Amino acid sequence: MTDTRPSSTPSSTPKSAPRSTAASANLLASATTLLPHPLPPCENARIALFAMRRMGAHGLADARASHTMFTAFGQSFRRPLVLLRALMADLAGTSAGTIAIAPCCCARMTPAESAMLSILARVEIAPESARYLMADLLGVRRVDGVLASAAAVAAAFADEGRPVTM
Repeated sequence: MTDTRPSSTPSSTPKSAPRSTAASANLLASATTLLPHPLPPCENARIALFAMRRMGAHGLADARASHTMFTAFGQSFRRPLVLLRALMADLAGTSAGTIAIAPCCCARMTPAESAMLSILARVEIAPESARYLMADLLGVRRVDGVLASAAAVAAAFADEGRPVTM
């Protein structure tokens, strides 16, 4: 059976025109503005980033973050997991503003995520640099407690043979 009602629009007109090359370039430029940093080459940093993203978006008790830590660290997953949870709680409690995180599936990082991974990588070898990054990230001057949490996380990863590097 065919529809015999008159149509208000011609059937040959497409409903939406395809995006132009300029529009695609603008979309890509805005995406790289929001997520300017590529994922780190270090697998350990990517594990920490994934767990931070999951905990930041879905809460400290996120099962996928826990499973990722268990998969990466085996039976000794508890210490890095608990310390990462404590770090995330410290970050949320101390920050003067919001800390931008990208969805877990993003292949790029926000400036805040890049700063956090840089802090984890530098906290033991360049503590003053890590302190300045943390102060910029949180927007507060006194970051000693949060920096100690970051140092504990970095040490937990390194003690299990998974140091975070950038």
